[in-house]
Amino acid sequence: MPEKIDYDAKIPNNVNLSEDRRLQRALEGWQPKFMHWWGEMGPTLETQGVYLRTAVSVGREGWAHFDHVNVPDYRWGIFLAERDPDRRIAFGEHQGEPVWQQVPGEYRADLQRLIVIQGDTEPASVEQQKLLGLTAPSLYDLRNLFQVNVEEGRHLWAMVYLLHAYFGREGRDEAEGLLLRNSGSPDAPRILGAFNEETADWLAFYMFTYFTDRDGKYQLGTLKESSFDPLSRTCEFMLKEEAHHMMVGTTGVDRVVIRSAELIREHDTLDIGPHGGVPLDLIQKYINFHYTVSLDLFGSETSTNAANYYTAGLKGRWQETRRRDDHKLTEDARTLERPTGDGTWTTEELQAILLLNLDLRSEYVADCQTGVKRWNKILADAGIDFAFRLPHPGFNREVGINSGHHVTPDGTIVDEATWEAGKRKWLPTTEDLTFVRSLMHPVYERGKIASWVAPPRQGINGKPFDYEYVYLT
Repeated sequence: MPEKIDYDAKIPNNVNLSEDRRLQRALEGWQPKFMHWWGEMGPTLETQGVYLRTAVSVGREGWAHFDHVNVPDYRWGIFLAERDPDRRIAFGEHQGEPVWQQVPGEYRADLQRLIVIQGDTEPASVEQQKLLGLTAPSLYDLRNLFQVNVEEGRHLWAMVYLLHAYFGREGRDEAEGLLLRNSGSPDAPRILGAFNEETADWLAFYMFTYFTDRDGKYQLGTLKESSFDPLSRTCEFMLKEEAHHMMVGTTGVDRVVIRSAELIREHDTLDIGPHGGVPLDLIQKYINFHYTVSLDLFGSETSTNAANYYTAGLKGRWQETRRRDDHKLTEDARTLERPTGDGTWTTEELQAILLLNLDLRSEYVADCQTGVKRWNKILADAGIDFAFRLPHPGFNREVGINSGHHVTPDGTIVDEATWEAGKRKWLPTTEDLTFVRSLMHPVYERGKIASWVAPPRQGINGKPFDYEYVYLT
């Protein structure tokens, strides 16, 4: 017999879980499997309590509670943003009609697929970050790692709730599949490539939470526009938590750059590796890698699937209701830059509705640029003549019109030999990764931090940096 769950005590929710016997039975079957997955694939480091944020409500007066929690006892809740009873479909062929509270039969398979793909990314990052607790640079960072992990677990619960509540037996099977696929597994890998990459060091973790979680923000933003109201409201609430993940990434890279700048000035050299810092050109290589694998998550620039999802009202554009057009896009055009076999770039004009992935990626690229400006300002304020750059969107791509072409970070199309010769300058090498990992020594003493990263400017929830964020023994 599956273990009975005290729903009100164990699972904070606003979906009337205690009164929904069908949903309870579905979760009673899935919850033990989730806990088994968490025990096998979740954080390796054992703790006695972590100062965590737990979602407890969706109200404006406060939606989260902070306290030390034994991580396996974290209350993974199910929350949807408050319903707008007057909400209407904002785009596509159903524009102006009331949003859907149930899944329309003709869109059932497509909606289920969109939810499964989103759901597959959530446990993947937990798996990728499984070992990072063993090398945390401070208790503050260790706490943030666990916060990201438990909230990715909660986002998995959010997608599983939709599958269980609205997609019957097929949804339950898909919910189990989310626990059977694993990041990097040769037999059953995660669906999207970036979620099968290693996150083996903390610089990679900061880059992941800056670039890859930022992709998550934009993907959730398009699903927030969905005409299927439960999906829209679920994603709207998930975006609240995603903002913290990106803060970890933004300030994490900030702190690495600050510390590197300090070491450069102290030793009057850019070669700060021997002094325990991360050289700026190596940080640039990490930017190049994590930015470009995240670009692949947007899919091919031209996509009839994305066009069909948009026309049907399943998935909108970023901030759809703020766009000043007809929200159908059948008459609009946009220019696409495409590499050619003779080493030049050409442009062609296509229907805007075929370029929705490019539209979303463009929003993301502009957002990523703000981080680069932040990091360059740190260097400029320190008087250091070095500037980080986002590489050309054709660089290091496995998906879309640029895959199969060799494009340098400045956008030059080159032959394979030139690409292979330059690759070591543009992307982290095995030696680079080994060096960064050599810096990754755990620092678990209150108020202390590893030598390669600066302390944060402020702590969590008003607590100081030297607060005991994690009880280890």
